Amino acid sequence: MKFPNLKELQSYVPQTGRISWLGKRPEKRSPLVPCEAIRITPDGGIEGDHYSRKGGKRQVTLIQEEHLHAVGAMLGQDGIDPALTRRNLVVSGINLLSLLKRQVQIGAEVVLEVTGHCHPCSRMEDNLGDGGYSAMRGHGGVTASVVKGGVIRLGDTVCVFESKTNPNA
Repeated sequence: MKFPNLKELQSYVPQTGRISWLGKRPEKRSPLVPCEAIRITPDGGIEGDHYSRKGGKRQVTLIQEEHLHAVGAMLGQDGIDPALTRRNLVVSGINLLSLLKRQVQIGAEVVLEVTGHCHPCSRMEDNLGDGGYSAMRGHGGVTASVVKGGVIRLGDTVCVFESKTNPNA
């Protein structure tokens, strides 16, 4: 049996995730508003979000649902409300860190480029209570830019984007 080398293992992401929560902030410093669906564009990021702007590496923020439980456990809770993390998308079933510097497809239309880590800010102490910032360290999720816009809905799948273009066409 041939074992894959480290580079092959790092490029192989067989899991498919799922969107379990969506939110946006209509105004600066306002709480996130849960949504059933959000529209995003490369020119503006998430429509209706105060952080919406053209370009940049942080048009959309994502966090793993599994990390919400880990952070909650560190804080002596069952889990935490996703809105308190100030992230736009909660994804379950796929390791978001395995997607760094890669493109991911969400649902049938949207393609994001995962651009980096989304480190916690000092607001986590206010939102989650004493130790909230420390609990979120290493669990803050990732940032992304919009490659191809569209609508993201609760329950949409999240997977590595494989271009369907034929280089010989």
